[in-house]
Amino acid sequence: MMKTLQPAHWARPRGYANGVTARGQLVFVAGMIGWDTQCVFHTDDLAGQVRQALINVVEVLREAGAKPEHITRMTWYVTDKREYIAAYPEIGKVFREIIGSFNAAMSAVQVAELMEDRAKVEIEVTAVIPD
Repeated sequence: MMKTLQPAHWARPRGYANGVTARGQLVFVAGMIGWDTQCVFHTDDLAGQVRQALINVVEVLREAGAKPEHITRMTWYVTDKREYIAAYPEIGKVFREIIGSFNAAMSAVQVAELMEDRAKVEIEVTAVIPD
């Protein structure tokens, strides 16, 4: 079971939760980037790379018997904050399509570079499969 944490006197965040509690089996997904299963990039478009990274996350979760709704925490590393903000509408659409409309605790951080030169985003995930 998962419960979002939202202090009553705080403004509601958009697209994430301030905190989450959960009980069950923990699943940790390493940072996923926007390349396919053969380590090939098909786009340099940020939203396109987010799409592939999220597909990769879901596939790893599936290996543990987890689903997107079991995600409790996500950390996004992006190489360009302005590009990320400009792509919000498309990223939101991709997120809802692949992950859903639930709210996990999320952080986003701009980094100078990622380990793969073409990568524009890397997404780490923690999930909890309920008891």
